[in-house]
Amino acid sequence: MELTIECKARDPKAKANALRRQGLLPAVLYGHNGTESVALTVDQKAADTLLRKAAVNNTMIDLQIPDMPWSGKALLREVQSHPWKNSIYHLSFFAVKAQDAVEVGVILNFVGESKGVKDEGGILNTEINEVTVKCKAIDIPESIDVDVSDLAAGDSLTVADLNLPEGAVVVGDPTQVIATVLQGRRTEDEAAAE
Repeated sequence: MELTIECKARDPKAKANALRRQGLLPAVLYGHNGTESVALTVDQKAADTLLRKAAVNNTMIDLQIPDMPWSGKALLREVQSHPWKNSIYHLSFFAVKAQDAVEVGVILNFVGESKGVKDEGGILNTEINEVTVKCKAIDIPESIDVDVSDLAAGDSLTVADLNLPEGAVVVGDPTQVIATVLQGRRTEDEAAAE
């Protein structure tokens, strides 16, 4: 998913709290020109709308900066929020080229009903719900489907079992367990029947 947001270059003398009172949110862009960073402002309402659809380190955003010679693609790297007001305080973006390889967190979407749960009374235990994937910036998947239909009681899936999009590689241990079907407790009737 790709989103667009318009930013403006921030006056270096502007205080962050004064900007927030004006309905603007301080932000920063890294990596657009080597190690140089640029201070920006974003409209608070536009940032709220963006964050309803965007995920940190997972969503490619088209940054439009009319008062700067640079406009391009960036990943949302960090969202700082007030500890108890639940309001956004600051955004950080990292510029990337479409063909650059990036490491992003991708949510695992468990689909299907396992045989071990349906037929054997087991319990599906998900160990992790997200994996770090390295892929081209233009190919970031929104989520990865994990089909658990064939899992019987006692079976498990590992990171190596994931069906990844073309060109994507999981960063980390391929033997890490994603999900396991635990044995269900037998009912008293079943135990008596035996």
